[in-house]
Amino acid sequence: MKPAKNSFFEQVGGDLGTKQFHFGWKKSKNGQLPSISEEGFQDIFKKHEAIFLGDTTKKELFLTFDNGFENGYTAKVLDVLKEKRVPACFFVTGGYVKDAPDLLRRMVQEGHLVGNHSWGHPDMSRLPPDRIKTELDKLKHQVQAVTGQTQMTYMRPPSGIFSDRLLGVAGELGYTTVFWSIAYKNDWNPKRIMGWKFAFDQVISQLHPGAVIMLHTVSRDNCEAIGAIIDEARRQGYEFKSLDQLAVKNY
Repeated sequence: MKPAKNSFFEQVGGDLGTKQFHFGWKKSKNGQLPSISEEGFQDIFKKHEAIFLGDTTKKELFLTFDNGFENGYTAKVLDVLKEKRVPACFFVTGGYVKDAPDLLRRMVQEGHLVGNHSWGHPDMSRLPPDRIKTELDKLKHQVQAVTGQTQMTYMRPPSGIFSDRLLGVAGELGYTTVFWSIAYKNDWNPKRIMGWKFAFDQVISQLHPGAVIMLHTVSRDNCEAIGAIIDEARRQGYEFKSLDQLAVKNY
């Protein structure tokens, strides 16, 4: 994609647009909506039309997973999603593409989206635009080579670290940046095993309309809880949808 005139690709000098933010939010409790109004980056999200919340008037949920590496649980997660007919978006890195090509192909074959989590999982918030492009392009092209997926339209910054420049460059490359409104602490650490009920309670306690759920597939707790999470959310009247069906963005 050719950069637009006066694009972020021309802003290579100084630190323009590189103020670093670590994504955080006021979590939902008792069905109240979460908030980023006090985090200092709400205007940046609006400017680049990043995803934080979907339509908060509808009981819709959007399930996403981060896949930095494979820990033996993704196949079981995919089994549950297939059985329960729930779509998801898996944000993968270069290491995952190299180590788990069969699982990557299965994601696409079973109708899930594969998103860009960068090739090497660096802090991209202060990288120059050409380096950002390299990280995203390499991942996209390798996923295409493995799966045949020709479109990749969603990006999630590694570790949730971002800048105005990063979101701008990603947008110029055709990506919508996806954050989340439901997650819980340290589920990325495979050594932290609290039990399936802990993961279940962490997610269900935060349910709210238009939620984007972010979980890590390296977690045994998440793997063992995902079926119960889906069942309980549906019992409460929620419907799981694909990110491609997210029509309204709220901040």
